[in-house]
Amino acid sequence: MVGIFDSGVGGLSVWREIVGQAPHLHTTYVADQAHTPYGGRPTHEVRAASRGIARWLLERGCDVVVVACNTASAVALQTLRDEFPSLRFVGMEPAIKPAAALSRNKVVGVLATPATLDGALFETTIARLDASLTIVRQPCPGLAEAIEADAPVEALVARFLEPSRRAGADTLVLACTHYPLIRDTIQRLAGPAVRIVDPAEAVARQTTRVVESLGAPVERGLEASRNDFSTSGDPERFAQQVQRWLGKRMYVQGLRWRGETLRALASKSGSEREARNARPEPGV
Repeated sequence: MVGIFDSGVGGLSVWREIVGQAPHLHTTYVADQAHTPYGGRPTHEVRAASRGIARWLLERGCDVVVVACNTASAVALQTLRDEFPSLRFVGMEPAIKPAAALSRNKVVGVLATPATLDGALFETTIARLDASLTIVRQPCPGLAEAIEADAPVEALVARFLEPSRRAGADTLVLACTHYPLIRDTIQRLAGPAVRIVDPAEAVARQTTRVVESLGAPVERGLEASRNDFSTSGDPERFAQQVQRWLGKRMYVQGLRWRGETLRALASKSGSEREARNARPEPGV
């Protein structure tokens, strides 16, 4: 089983791509909405939450875990690999290299949380690139929060795009998993000539490769996938968010933190009948 986690709805953009490429994988998704967004939290808090979620996913039978959050990948991915050697982790990396290959004028804008731009992973990625490439680093404080809250985002996006526009960037990297959820808005405000790069497709391909490397081929047969969703926030609200972003009404398990440990809530978001009916059809 593949576990996928983020601080909230952003990782759904990665889940969607993984399930689109491998519709018969069994997945379990954790939204740590008690701590959303990770981008504004201290490193030690993000690492502690990531460890707790990894432990929860391991107990659920996951053998592959996708850290579907750029901030958590930047500050916690190596810690997770060190502390959970039995799990295989797939993290998010700013897709600057493929963006550089697409750019005609070698000017690339990067939209990200401040924590991602300040992380060692981002600096390592930049260091491997051609020195002639111009990178416009644009922190986007408040944007992930607005997407999470389903608040208006147009004014924020327009402001955050301005430095890349002035620099003449012809390619944009979405370096936060929340941002692809509003890709249409970003594209409209950036203009049709600007190419947008979302790393979710590459992450999904890597996830499939890792699953198959463990001796569990990604089957294309008739068995329907099982896709479980849970949140450390309000289960009913997250069920509504899943319906909005994925187009399906899903049963959501409530979770609560006890120190650095996740525990399942006894109460359920909806009836057992609703939960059974909420299972997606194959390929969703």
